[in-house]
Amino acid sequence: MSLNRSRIRTTLGAAVACVAAATVGVLAPGSASAAAVGVLAPGSASAAAVALPPVHAGFDYQIGGAYTPPAGVKVVSRDHSASPASGLYNICYVNAFQTQAAGDPGGPEDWNRDLLLKDGNGNVIIDPDWDEAILDITTDAKRQSIANKIKVQIDECAAKGFNALELDNFDTYTREVVGGRITASHAQSYIRLLSSYGHGKGLAVGQKNTVELAPNHAANGLDFAIAEECGAWNECSRYLSAFGDHAIFIEYKDAGMKKACQYGDRVSVVQRDVNVSPAGSSGYVRKTC
Repeated sequence: MSLNRSRIRTTLGAAVACVAAATVGVLAPGSASAAAVGVLAPGSASAAAVALPPVHAGFDYQIGGAYTPPAGVKVVSRDHSASPASGLYNICYVNAFQTQAAGDPGGPEDWNRDLLLKDGNGNVIIDPDWDEAILDITTDAKRQSIANKIKVQIDECAAKGFNALELDNFDTYTREVVGGRITASHAQSYIRLLSSYGHGKGLAVGQKNTVELAPNHAANGLDFAIAEECGAWNECSRYLSAFGDHAIFIEYKDAGMKKACQYGDRVSVVQRDVNVSPAGSSGYVRKTC
């Protein structure tokens, strides 16, 4: 099983101004089966009923390996290959815009080379931080082919009983190594395919990072935010402007945690070690406000 690690986001260019988003219904804390709220699936004339994560609930980020959630936790994010935590609201992590690392299941060798982004010399572009190939979402045909492969993981999430999706690397287009070959328009066209499919499976869909596109979250079918290091990047308020209190903040350093905790009376906030290590392992860190 491959280790899915969190990513430290980098951005290019000027930030886009945020606009307020419409308020949506809240799932009662401690209940994974409370009244659902309507979310309009892109391209659909009818709303797909999905249940959002409870607001301001205890959260644990377990994408580096599942373990028994600490006391007070009501929301957990785990890799699609793991099982959901019993009795909690479970978010299913899917690496949607990049492959897994070379040599791991789902690595570049498991993908059609035509679906991997290449540089001017025809070499596959690799995210150097995680040794993951960038998926080429630059055409309708490629986006559909890639989405069909990712949908298998979404099916797995739904079949296991997860409540929501965390589609990682929405912000891949901002990576310096990509060099502008992928645009925000490409990323949004692609994520709409996945969010619509996820809604059809009864799953809420979280926007991972990418605060620049937060004002577009409703059009992109994204129901809540999962933001890494918004405290460190001074971006937390921008997520709240777009998503209201439907946000989860994850920090990796004390300074960022201090800033994120300014909003700890409204949203879920947790500090983890950067490798998101399982409890009991070397390097494990978990702090709350």
